[in-house]
Amino acid sequence: MTFGKAIEAVKNGRRISRSGWNGKSQYVELATCISYKNPSGEIVNVNHDAIGNQALAFVGTSGVQLGWLASQADMLADDWQVIE
Repeated sequence: MTFGKAIEAVKNGRRISRSGWNGKSQYVELATCISYKNPSGEIVNVNHDAIGNQALAFVGTSGVQLGWLASQADMLADDWQVIE
């Protein structure tokens, strides 16, 4: 599937992955209710005017990367798939 269709799947609560990725257990999903702890120890709930409190999360073999950005190769690839 194309990247555009994969993004639509993520927005509908699905997990996506590329068949060409080396790590077969890697995927991208939508993270919501994002918050962080600032240097003062306060929990800040993110709520951006344009995107709310959502971001793409890449779940890989080394952990989770919030705010994942697709590469040019990822955006142009047709090997995206929904992970069940």
